[in-house]
Amino acid sequence: MSRARQPPLVTGISPNEGAPWTKVTIRGENLGTGHNDLIGLSICGHNCLLTAEWITASKIVCRVGPAKDDKGEIIVTTKSGGLGTSTVSFKLLKPERIGILDQSAVWVDELSYYDMRTDRNKGISPLSLRPANPLGIEIDKGKVPLKDLENMFPRMSGDFTSENFSATWYLMENHSSTSFEQLRVAVANLKKQASKKNEGSLAYVKGGLSTFFEAQDALAAIHQKLESDGTEKVGGSMTQRLENVLNRASETADTLFQEVLGRKDKADSTRNALNVLQRFKFLFNLPLNIERNIQKGDYDVVINDYEKAKSLFGNTEVPVFKKVYSEVETRIEALRKLLLDKLLETPSTLHDQKRYIRYLSDLHAPGDPAWKCIVAQHKWILQLMQNCKEDFIKEQKGTHTLAGVGLEMDRSSALNRISLPAPVKRGGSFQTPKDDSWHYKSPQQVRFVEKLSDVVISQLPNFWKLWISYVNGSLFSEKSGQVEKLKKNARQRQNDFKGMIEEVTRRLVQLVRGALLPSSLTELQLRQYGGWDTKTPLSGAWLTQVIHTVRLSLEALSALEIPNDLLQVIQDLLQDLRVHCLLTTLQHTEEDVKRLAEKEDWVVDNEGITSLPAQFEQCMIQMLQSLKEPMECKPGEINEQRLLIILSNCQYLERHTFLNLAEHLEKNSFTTAEKIIRVSIEALRQLDEYLFETYVEKKSDPIVGSLEPGIYAGYFDWKDCLPPTGVRSYLKEALVSIISVHAEVFTVSKELVPRVLSKIIEAVAEEMSRLMQCVSSFSKNGALQARLEICALRDAIELYLTSESRVSMIITSFKQAVEALPQLQSGTDKKCVIANDL
Repeated sequence: MSRARQPPLVTGISPNEGAPWTKVTIRGENLGTGHNDLIGLSICGHNCLLTAEWITASKIVCRVGPAKDDKGEIIVTTKSGGLGTSTVSFKLLKPERIGILDQSAVWVDELSYYDMRTDRNKGISPLSLRPANPLGIEIDKGKVPLKDLENMFPRMSGDFTSENFSATWYLMENHSSTSFEQLRVAVANLKKQASKKNEGSLAYVKGGLSTFFEAQDALAAIHQKLESDGTEKVGGSMTQRLENVLNRASETADTLFQEVLGRKDKADSTRNALNVLQRFKFLFNLPLNIERNIQKGDYDVVINDYEKAKSLFGNTEVPVFKKVYSEVETRIEALRKLLLDKLLETPSTLHDQKRYIRYLSDLHAPGDPAWKCIVAQHKWILQLMQNCKEDFIKEQKGTHTLAGVGLEMDRSSALNRISLPAPVKRGGSFQTPKDDSWHYKSPQQVRFVEKLSDVVISQLPNFWKLWISYVNGSLFSEKSGQVEKLKKNARQRQNDFKGMIEEVTRRLVQLVRGALLPSSLTELQLRQYGGWDTKTPLSGAWLTQVIHTVRLSLEALSALEIPNDLLQVIQDLLQDLRVHCLLTTLQHTEEDVKRLAEKEDWVVDNEGITSLPAQFEQCMIQMLQSLKEPMECKPGEINEQRLLIILSNCQYLERHTFLNLAEHLEKNSFTTAEKIIRVSIEALRQLDEYLFETYVEKKSDPIVGSLEPGIYAGYFDWKDCLPPTGVRSYLKEALVSIISVHAEVFTVSKELVPRVLSKIIEAVAEEMSRLMQCVSSFSKNGALQARLEICALRDAIELYLTSESRVSMIITSFKQAVEALPQLQSGTDKKCVIANDL
């Protein structure tokens, strides 16, 4: 009779070696149809059927017993297939057995031990071993991250021994790819294990029945012995002796296990300490990592690690964490000091300054590092300027060896990057060569001004940009949480910074004055900013070169949008240098003209003249050429307020001072007093008219120039526009500008207001008239809008029309503008204009 199935065949075992009670997985073919079909399993000759768990027909899990053979086959026997064979073997390792009192380097987990006394534990279910695979099917670890499982199942666990066990978690973690058929097999395995567990207590009693009988016989013998010994008093009763023996046994057991349990507790403490070190290694390694990253300059890494540690352990109460975190704070405090020292180092780039300030902001450094940097940079700029002057003074008093002092400007200097100096001619005495040798031939004062200007232009822009970044808060990191507070501090320090800029510009001007205009300084200022050898005064050509250099500096500083009032001292210096250059040039020209007589050779040409007239003409032409730049007034060099003050003084001179002088001339019997006063007043009026026209032109041109672009802003079309709702923005802006001029003039002289305002209003009215006359046609709405704006402008400026001649001209301009518009056709249109005008 043939069997229904082939005999079992074992083809693999994992692991293939191990000590007794090692859990192994057996794989092969025809290993049975179920748990009941498995009737035999031996490994190395030892019966392992008791611990065997049938998983599938190709997989069995069991524990290896204490076999005698070191190496042997794995034999499986089933009802359906009979005795099987094996193509693999298992090697049994026999380690030295550890007794309960023997010392061990590791703790032996007693839960993994299983008492295999067959006469006592035949009825114990395999579930009591806490199997790692309760479903009895192959585990297939999925790819679901543990973090995602924790988020989906908060306060739950995938450990089936946990009180918060979640079956869904366990299935997703271990069987996410298992087929449905396999899960059905798992359900069947769970049901079998549950039924065996319910039968466990009864099976335990049946399996240990002999033990119960032995215990009953022992108790009966003890009872008989106690009864027979009831009257014996020698040495005490048996009960008392038994109690003493038990007490001694208990004390001996405590003594024996005291050391073992102590070692266990110590091992547990060590294990817990290692776990803590592993779990919080970030904190324990942080002090050393901070030190290493600081040495490498990775300050960003240090700051990120510190922020992380602060959020995790900043408020901890654990002593060991507090101690380590305190060391971290010590390292961070040292880093704050290091960064502050680097921030205050000079020289340094603007990029490094911003970077260190941001680092200190992220580290919550005390005080205001940004302001400390601004103060340090201010002192550094002043020191550079003073050192520049002292170096040139030493050079002037020394050997005059220019090649070794290192103060000459190079082609890449800040001044040369702005603009190369234009050639300056003055009678051939100063010709700019093609190479840089002129730097070595030029006077000390000229090279000093160029070097000083280069220092200011190279340092002040970054200083100003650092302040702007400080004010708008871009220096600070948002995560510091102090941006608004620091921006408020910056606004409160505006006057202090303004004083710093004033000090730098004033120091620049005083150093230049000390070198070129010593007479404009006091004795105290001369001792600080003077010291130059002025025996040989500079010629007009060199002064022109100095003016050019100072103008470049002023242009560079103005480009930074530094307020004009802070640059006023440089404008005053330019004015004084221009006057000094003019006087010097005229004086030298006068001397040259006087020396022309010495050059007369008395040789007459065909026209009967000598070379003297031509030499005189050439001398004058050269003078005029050399005065071109000093006499030219650049934009921004005119002080408008001073123009008004001069105009006010001119009025007072004409109305009061000259009349008083005429009286004094007559009292002192000067016969030509009338002529003197007349000529003086005429010259004064010419000056007054020139200054007045200059001021009015400077103020009226921007206002007049803004009218046409403002009218047609937004593609406005007079032939296609909406009904008027009021005057447009361009007219309001023009009126605001006129009011600003009024305020500026009124602060100097109330009497000048009508004269200035009427002239400006006249220019505005003429431009409005021209613009209206240039329009080819108006729609009804366009005509209403134009009439409304002209009437509004006329009514707004009516109060400033005091001069009769000006009034007639302005009224004429407005009349011409209105006449260029279509006439109003209805009373409704008139009411619309009146209503909007009001």
